[in-house]
Amino acid sequence: MTEQQGIIVRSTGSWYDVRDQQGNYYKGRLRGKHKLHSEKETNPVAVGDFVSFVMENPDKKTVLITAILPRENYIIRKSPRNTAFKHVIAANIDQAALMVTVALPRTSTGFIDRFLVSAESFRIPVVIFFNKVDILDQGALDYQQELMNIYQKVGYSCLAISALSGYNLQKVREILQGRKTLVAGHSGTGKSTLLNALCPDLHLRTLPVSEFAQKGVHTTTFAEMYEIAPETFVIDTPGIKEFGLYDMENEPISHYFPEMRTCFGLCHYYNCTHVHEPDCEVIRRVQTGQIAMSRYLSYLSMLENEDNRR
Repeated sequence: MTEQQGIIVRSTGSWYDVRDQQGNYYKGRLRGKHKLHSEKETNPVAVGDFVSFVMENPDKKTVLITAILPRENYIIRKSPRNTAFKHVIAANIDQAALMVTVALPRTSTGFIDRFLVSAESFRIPVVIFFNKVDILDQGALDYQQELMNIYQKVGYSCLAISALSGYNLQKVREILQGRKTLVAGHSGTGKSTLLNALCPDLHLRTLPVSEFAQKGVHTTTFAEMYEIAPETFVIDTPGIKEFGLYDMENEPISHYFPEMRTCFGLCHYYNCTHVHEPDCEVIRRVQTGQIAMSRYLSYLSMLENEDNRR
């Protein structure tokens, strides 16, 4: 049997949608024993993975996946079902787009920062889309601008948009053009609404956010990759309630905060944790407002969680 290569565009657990290099789609399953990227992954194959496969049934367009090729990068989080394991959200992406809303539902800075740290660990660029500007009052708009200023200051591109009204939709297209982009965020932040606006043929299911609970409802069940324009791919993902960091022990967490990374070598102690040590440059910059307090509090929270794991 002739072996071919393709990319995983949808994962449902036991079956995978595979797109070959000519743009043909197949239903695939893993052949017998396979080498996992890690023994602690809940999903051995993720959307975006490049795989080798052989034809199983040409009439039914089913294939057997024979190998999972090495990953260039991936976004992971702790498995919500078993925190000792990691769940790969997507692999081999060019960038990530984090959907954020300051109302209906409200995205916490802690969630934003955890996602950014995970992306930084694999040097994956992130753009932050602040959605639903059409429903915000002046106070919410001011708060949104404060957040945008914080993240732009440390090097993240931010864009205020309305997926529903189409505000700044053309700028979104330009950011996504020619790239493979993971779109992530809480349920209800408008991920599927945005993709429907970019490509109406998708007809992705959407539901309104509960004003009582201030939470969105899951409408995306499985991660799936769509080609919304020639050579332009987006990966829609189920809403993420919490983003638990996984395997952050290789380097200090502070290395994944760009504004703290610039302090490397400037603290009195070479192994400074930026918590209680004297003559700490990070603490000094927090006190003078050069580093946002919200970012520093997120750092302390991540550090505490890592300490509790050990």
